[in-house]
Amino acid sequence: MQVTQEKIGQHRAIPLHLAIIMDGNGRWAQQRHMPRRLGHYKGAARVRSLIEYCTRAGVQCVTLFAFSTENWQRPEDEVQALMALFVEYLDKELPAMLANQVRFRALGALDRFSSEVRERIEKAQKQSANNHGLLLNVAVNYGGRWDILNAVQTWQDEHPQAPLRTLQPEALSDYLSTRGQPDLDLMIRTGGESRISNFLLWQAAYAELYFTDTLWPDFDEKALQAAFEWFATRDRRFGQVQKSAI
Repeated sequence: MQVTQEKIGQHRAIPLHLAIIMDGNGRWAQQRHMPRRLGHYKGAARVRSLIEYCTRAGVQCVTLFAFSTENWQRPEDEVQALMALFVEYLDKELPAMLANQVRFRALGALDRFSSEVRERIEKAQKQSANNHGLLLNVAVNYGGRWDILNAVQTWQDEHPQAPLRTLQPEALSDYLSTRGQPDLDLMIRTGGESRISNFLLWQAAYAELYFTDTLWPDFDEKALQAAFEWFATRDRRFGQVQKSAI
């Protein structure tokens, strides 16, 4: 199937907003008798080609789950390796982002990171802010429950006299970390697990969920195209019924 932005009936061939839980890096390395950190490096190297593919296909926004609020519970050496990898990724990939008009944003509670990590994030966000291409969100120290709670608290701070019961779903969306972005269309999880693990809980309300056994370092353009082909077959009714069924 040719990847296009064509719409057929209620089908859209390409998601406007794609989210990926990049699972399986550590297992990929262990299967090859390698340290887990090398699996994370291999997984990071996979990102660029898939972002380029998404750009060609017409995806507007990609959100990658890189580090969750629960990942701090991993062994200290693995956490430190992930932090070093994130800094290295930003340093290495920022020139390519700028050249390809990719906008970068980090989603999550960033105050827990070191000053070095925060400075790299701020630099990447600032330098890419005026780009006009694909929006790349990287979720770090992110959790869906945190996102919702933070949105409610921020709304209440800005409306101190308003009863919480007056808060409407449409208003809350404007306070989430993804405010102003297209609704999530497709969430992919690699690595064989069939759960969304506290990722984009609000945003995934009507997303199609695609689970694959492929470990993230092996998830190439062909695998992504297969996910897009599956997405194109979905009849997304958003709670409605088919006209023929009325």
